[in-house]
Amino acid sequence: MNKLLDSFWRAALYCLHPRVIALSVLPLIVMVVLSLGLGYFFWESALAAVRDNLDSFELVNTMVRWLEGLGLGNLRMVLAPSLILVLAIPVIVIVALLFVALFMMPAIVSLVAERRFPLLERKKGGSMLASLSWTLGSTVLAMFALLVSIPLWLIPPLILILPPLIWGWLTYRVMSYDSLVEHASAEERRQIFRDNRTALLGIGVLSGYLGAAPSLIWASGAMFVAMAPILVPVAIWIYTLVFAFSSLWFCHYTLAALDHLRKKNNVLAPDLPAPPAIKSIANDALPRAPAASPAPAAPGGKPDALDSPF
Repeated sequence: MNKLLDSFWRAALYCLHPRVIALSVLPLIVMVVLSLGLGYFFWESALAAVRDNLDSFELVNTMVRWLEGLGLGNLRMVLAPSLILVLAIPVIVIVALLFVALFMMPAIVSLVAERRFPLLERKKGGSMLASLSWTLGSTVLAMFALLVSIPLWLIPPLILILPPLIWGWLTYRVMSYDSLVEHASAEERRQIFRDNRTALLGIGVLSGYLGAAPSLIWASGAMFVAMAPILVPVAIWIYTLVFAFSSLWFCHYTLAALDHLRKKNNVLAPDLPAPPAIKSIANDALPRAPAASPAPAAPGGKPDALDSPF
């Protein structure tokens, strides 16, 4: 618990670092351009497709008519945009996480290592290709889990539990690996995962719930669809900052765990015998030359000029 709290407040303070704030701009720009571009070209067609599918379900039409009878006359107008925004949340969250992992994570790891662990050896237990494959594999599993769990989101308590848990698991998988790929060896990384799995998963789940905070903006965006071009960049900015904080939290925790592991291994390592003095033994085996006789003194009792220090 002390390690969790220590890494938590350090990550919070590092979020105010100018380099971290500057790094969060690039994923924000890319995500905003991508989201607004897709919305500009496909929003109307997506609305038409969702409305056609909703009209084909008699149960949905019955519920809409019942709610309209209670005074919610504009429900049919906002139902399709709200559904599109709800379905867009997991995609935006996962893409934001990928951008943070690819663009921000290496720079954040270097920042934490330079300022807090400057003497920590970089053993490079992984590569960029391995990190990318690990991230893509974890993302595919998370996307599959999200798709399978969508019907359960209709149950009110589960929509507040399942998506943050899945996002937290994905955050734990991606950021734990990326925070150690540069400094830890493969064996050290596996040992840290084994010894700290519960804590790392807890950081991921808490980060997942922090990532659910922008959903409040999406909820207001569902009621005020006309404000979506403004609300989308704000939500993406919050997602980026949340994942930047999560990456800092993982970096501080995992690098501290790696530093502690190496110090413990150095203490427990047995003292190795000193290497034999091979050169000394060889010299003892060789026959010794007779000692040279001292040079005779120069006439007058003074030392020779070659022996004088002056």
